[in-house]
Amino acid sequence: MDELVRAIADAADPADARTLARYFQVRPGGYGEGDVFVGVKLSALRRLAVPYLREPFVPDRWLPLLCSPVHEHRLIALVVMNERARRSAGPRGNADELALVCRCYLAHTAYVNNWDLVDVSCRAIVGGYLQHRDRAPLYALANSSSMWDRRIAIVGAQHFLKSGDCSDVFALAEVLLADSHDLIHKAVGWSLREAGRRDRPALRRFLDQHAATMPRTALRYAIEHFDPEKRSHYMGRARALRN
Repeated sequence: MDELVRAIADAADPADARTLARYFQVRPGGYGEGDVFVGVKLSALRRLAVPYLREPFVPDRWLPLLCSPVHEHRLIALVVMNERARRSAGPRGNADELALVCRCYLAHTAYVNNWDLVDVSCRAIVGGYLQHRDRAPLYALANSSSMWDRRIAIVGAQHFLKSGDCSDVFALAEVLLADSHDLIHKAVGWSLREAGRRDRPALRRFLDQHAATMPRTALRYAIEHFDPEKRSHYMGRARALRN
């Protein structure tokens, strides 16, 4: 991986590093506090990852990058892991490789510690692995003290929506409604909105039960694709209770 690390260093831009550091809140007290950016955007990292996407996943090769203090190193490792999981889950895939990628991922979620790292990886890796398995690992993540584990749980469950299965998104959203962090509120609302694309009546039932008490950010995201009258109805319910 020395060659890939050098390629990332060659592509680094100090101005982009400063912009990314602000955007991902590496400041003291920010959710990305202490992270290190060298200044390579995701689109460029995806291009650098291309030669490695056809190679079977070997943990010993990728763990040094996944555990690196440099954000872009972790991100490119997750891009590769995500693609290997996606290919392994296909009809001509490799179930053993999918299991290996997921086990490695779940053992190192401490390094999947910003929303871009979570969102680029968890659906294919965790959701893909659990598609036809017990979903209990998602509920363990949803009850974790780590905000990033909790985000992995709800965003990872979006994978099941492709097959029309919305049940875990609604169940995990209910678990996370009392969460204190805005990044979880956004992920919950986003996931509910996507579930509503597949099953609008189920989303309305969920909102009829929870709209008055759920975080307003989550509610706004969840009803984005409702018509104005329905949006006003649910936002009005929330205001009425809080007043």
